[in-house]
Amino acid sequence: MLSRFAARLPFFYGWIVVAVVFITMAVGVNARTAFSLFFPPILEEFGWDRGVTAGAFSFGFLISAFLSPPLGRLMDARGPRWVSLIGIVITGGGLILATIATQPWHFYLTLGVLVGAGSVCLGYSCQALFLPAWFERRRGLASSIAFSGVGLGSIFLLPLLQQLIETTGWRSACIALGSFALIALGPLALLLERRPQNLGLLPDGASAAPSGEQKATPTATPARPDTVVDRAWTTIEWTLARALRTSRFWWLALGYFSGLFAWYMVQVHQTKYLVEIGFDATEAAFALGFVALVGIPGQIALGQLSDRLGREIVWTIGSLGFVLTYAALIALQQQPSPALMWFMVIAQGALGYSLTSVFGAIPLEIFEGPHYGSIFGTLMFAAISGGAVGPLVAGLVHDLTGTYTLAWWLGIGSGLVAIACIWMAAPRKVRLVAGQAERRAALKSA
Repeated sequence: MLSRFAARLPFFYGWIVVAVVFITMAVGVNARTAFSLFFPPILEEFGWDRGVTAGAFSFGFLISAFLSPPLGRLMDARGPRWVSLIGIVITGGGLILATIATQPWHFYLTLGVLVGAGSVCLGYSCQALFLPAWFERRRGLASSIAFSGVGLGSIFLLPLLQQLIETTGWRSACIALGSFALIALGPLALLLERRPQNLGLLPDGASAAPSGEQKATPTATPARPDTVVDRAWTTIEWTLARALRTSRFWWLALGYFSGLFAWYMVQVHQTKYLVEIGFDATEAAFALGFVALVGIPGQIALGQLSDRLGREIVWTIGSLGFVLTYAALIALQQQPSPALMWFMVIAQGALGYSLTSVFGAIPLEIFEGPHYGSIFGTLMFAAISGGAVGPLVAGLVHDLTGTYTLAWWLGIGSGLVAIACIWMAAPRKVRLVAGQAERRAALKSA
């Protein structure tokens, strides 16, 4: 039935997939982000060291990093439907089970391992494994629209969770969020499919080739002929073993590690930091949600820009957003003004969150093929490791020095390293984006 429905709506089904991913990420990613809101009341209730408590988030992120390669293989074998259903169950279960925690290791297991691993199945790592394959010309735009669901979820879910925490306690908030994830996301996961070719479709809603012509295979998204720059590279059937022997893979790995180091260090610690320097808890929680809200227009605009100017340019803009974020955080310690805080929020959301619009497209355009899930899953090990290490480093730095200043400087350096690495990986030297290819064709015909 699903295949017959898709055949009637070839163009629209890709956007149905985008809508499902949008909703899934609105809940799934924010289930992990909510740790920043649970963090202060857990500290207050149990009185543990900040580094130990923040370590639950980092430990869960680190475990999910080890799970990323098998997640990629599972995606290759079973597709996004199974991966998403697994993520929904363990995310919801982790949040609900956290309410009976009484020891640090309980939080490491529930809010750390279960919610961390589950949200990876529902978040950027999983969705970037298959969503870009549904589009070619609009790959950046489709990804940015789908991933902007995180922002809409943040502006509604995070302030609501903060209100629940203040009125009924953090345990009630955990139960509410976990139950909502189980009930709302389960049915939607059944609509997901790994590639349009599996339903007899082609990317961007194109019709399948007529009988007698070359047909699309279910193992790879066909590249537009005018986008290919390095034909020798694109004719290789990239396996994980082959990819590991290339410098491009390692530049991507370091770039993704550095990018997520910068991203998650501030995401976990900014609420507590803002409260410490004089902002009230509600305002700090709203700022965290507003980061993702302002990320919506930024992601969409910059995602579309990446389809015209290239992925490296948008990755650079996003990473510079985090550099500006950390510069503002350093300045806020000396001058905690609302204007400076909102500058930090806008830089982080409108610019920094645009990384998601090219997160899946960059490695796909380099290592596209039937084994891409294994390659991307291994890259996610590096990326998620960066996301795990960042919050842990910030917590330890604060425990040792009594301030976040050194951690914020490390965030600036990490953002700059991320920029350099993606330019070295150079997806533009393998495939052009649609806008670049069209300009090249126009120049040739002129």
